[in-house]
Amino acid sequence: MKNVLITSFDMEVGGVERSLISMLDHFDYINHQVDLMLCSHTGDFMKLLPKQPTLLKESSPYKTFRMSISQIFKKGNFPIGIGRLLAKYRASHSHSLENGYKQMQYMWKYTLPFLPKIEKKYDVAISYLWPHYLVAEKVEADTKIAWIHTDYSTVETDIEMDLALWNKFDSIIAVSEECKKAFIRKYPPLLRKVSVVENITSPDLIKSLADEDVENPMTNDSRFKLLTVSRLSHAKGIDQAVEALKILKDKGYQDIAWYVVGYGGDETKIKKLISEYGLENEFILLGKKINPYPFMKAADLYVQPSRYEGKAVTVGEAQVLAKPVLITNYPTAPSQITDGIDGIICDLSIKGIADGIVELYTDSTLRSQLAYNCSLSNYHNHHELKKLYQLV
Repeated sequence: MKNVLITSFDMEVGGVERSLISMLDHFDYINHQVDLMLCSHTGDFMKLLPKQPTLLKESSPYKTFRMSISQIFKKGNFPIGIGRLLAKYRASHSHSLENGYKQMQYMWKYTLPFLPKIEKKYDVAISYLWPHYLVAEKVEADTKIAWIHTDYSTVETDIEMDLALWNKFDSIIAVSEECKKAFIRKYPPLLRKVSVVENITSPDLIKSLADEDVENPMTNDSRFKLLTVSRLSHAKGIDQAVEALKILKDKGYQDIAWYVVGYGGDETKIKKLISEYGLENEFILLGKKINPYPFMKAADLYVQPSRYEGKAVTVGEAQVLAKPVLITNYPTAPSQITDGIDGIICDLSIKGIADGIVELYTDSTLRSQLAYNCSLSNYHNHHELKKLYQLV
């Protein structure tokens, strides 16, 4: 039996966390003894963790990474606090719209000496969520595997630091073929390390949860209902969605409502934009929901207005529920849907999103065909885990 360690940060509501739960639900516990290390035992998804993996005790130094710098100093973790300040200073010189990626890199670099090592030795250690320094530097294992969930060609990172990190892993897993290609374009020397294991989906569970009785304003809304489930962040393009809905309203499409399930750092910015355009009754933020599926079920069209993705978990979940899907043409989009068959790919722009919505709003036959094609598809993919076991 193989001793396996899987690490992630916490179990807050999100697509990566949902995919981790699905993987743990279907893992081979006959041949693998699995320990799960979460830096923070927080989040609404904690209650969804299966019982088979052993949840390791929380480590307070690792929990600091989601704390503010002032909180860290108040708790007396001065070396880690100073490291965070240095990371913030270095990242502030980045011109990226999301310099948080670099800041996380530097944060780990400067705080690594003050973080404890994991005492147990493992046959396999899997780092499920970036940044992967914990497994790379603080875990002893015969085989180390890192998981990538995003399109690395679209984010600014310190490539020299990245390569030093990635080379500490035996294998790197991408969640889609396009995600893999984008990663290799940025890091050509890592070509032989990268393989694809798609996010594990649980269609039966999704359909069951979609029938749960929840408080849902969408069910009594007679308008044409769009839905997006995502973090409120630059990457997910919710600001673009607000802009697109403004275009539609200006063109006279008054019976369209856009609902968003999710939370995140851009919430204040998005609310300000909604207010500026007077869309409070049309663009509706529903907040964090542990179970997003009843909202998907009530939607007429699922829209993913992202600027970039690895492979959006929520798009696949909407397809499981046989919903017509519209996604922007981010680099990995072709690995997500087949354009015109089980969804539509629109131009990655505000106008492109608006035009894509109009096309599907006005063409009920197209919507029905997309939904029908999804209903015929088999989304069970537990066999993907066999690829992981081969690497193990």
